[in-house]
Amino acid sequence: MKISGVKQDLGRLGAALGTKLRNLFPHGATADIWERVEARLSRDGPFRASDRIRIGPAEHPLSVSRMAVGTGTGGWLGSSNQTKKLGVDGLADLLVAAFEEHGINCWDSADQYGSHPHVAKALKRVDRSKVVVLTKTCATTAAGMREELDRFRRELDTDYIDILLLHCMTSGRWPAEMEPVKAVIAEAQAAGIVRVKGVSCHSLAALKAAVNDPWVDLDLARINPDGQQMDAAPNEIVPLLDRMKANGKTVMGMKLFGGGALADERREACLRFALGLDCVDCFTIGFESRAEMEETIALLEAIRGQE
Repeated sequence: MKISGVKQDLGRLGAALGTKLRNLFPHGATADIWERVEARLSRDGPFRASDRIRIGPAEHPLSVSRMAVGTGTGGWLGSSNQTKKLGVDGLADLLVAAFEEHGINCWDSADQYGSHPHVAKALKRVDRSKVVVLTKTCATTAAGMREELDRFRRELDTDYIDILLLHCMTSGRWPAEMEPVKAVIAEAQAAGIVRVKGVSCHSLAALKAAVNDPWVDLDLARINPDGQQMDAAPNEIVPLLDRMKANGKTVMGMKLFGGGALADERREACLRFALGLDCVDCFTIGFESRAEMEETIALLEAIRGQE
C-alpha cells in the first residue's frame, strides 16, 4: 500500500475513535483534537511512564520520566491527601517504589502541600543524582524568595532544587508583578541552586502570559479532555500549549483526571488524551495508594494507537 493510503486509513481510524472518545466528554475536546491525539499514538506510541524526556534550557537540561508522582492532591495550606493519609513513611515508600520498581524519577512537591519532609525521607533511600525534585513557591518578594530557597533546601535535605515553580499564578500580569521573585530564582539558577525554573498557571490570563515570557523554562498546565478544573476548554488551551512548545518551553500537564472528577471509567481516555498531545512533554499524577499508582501505570502502558 502507498504511504498516502496508509495515512488515509490511519486518519479514518483516528476519526472514528476520536468520535467515540468525544462522546465520553461531550462538552470537552473537539473531534479534530481527538484525531490529532490518535494520529500521534499511532505514529509514536506505545509510551511508558518511565520514558525519559529531555526538558529545560539547553545549557542545563534535565532527563525526567514521562510521568511524575504528585504529592499534592487536594493540597494547600501545608497539607494534602497524600501527607494526611500516607504520612511521612508511607509517602516516602510510594515515591521510592515509583522510582525503583517503575523507573519514575520525578517527584512533584510544594511548600503548600507540606510534602518536603516526605520527599526528604525518600531521597535518603536513593541516589540523589538520579531523582528530579520539583517544588513550588508562593513567595511574593525577593527577600521571601531568598529565605524560601534556603528553607526548601533544608527541608528537602538537598543542596539544589531540580525544578522550582512559581505556584498558582492567576493574574495575567504575573510576569511583571513577580519580577523581584523571578530575578532571585534566575540568580539561583545561574549559581546551580535551581536547574529549571517556571510557573504553574491557574487562570487563562496567567497561561497566556506564560506563553511569551522568556523567563519560563517549564509551564505546569491543567489539561484533560473534559475541561474539568482547567483554565478554559481544551480547544482553547491546546493551541496555547502549541505556542508554548514553539517558544522552546517544556509543558508538564496536571489535572489529567480533572482533580478526581474523571477518575472513573474515563481514566484510560484521559491518559490517552495526554499521551497523544505532542504539546505535552510530560505530566504529574498524584496517587493516594500504591495500588492506585500501579493500576494507573498499567492503564497507561497498555494504550496503543489504532492499527
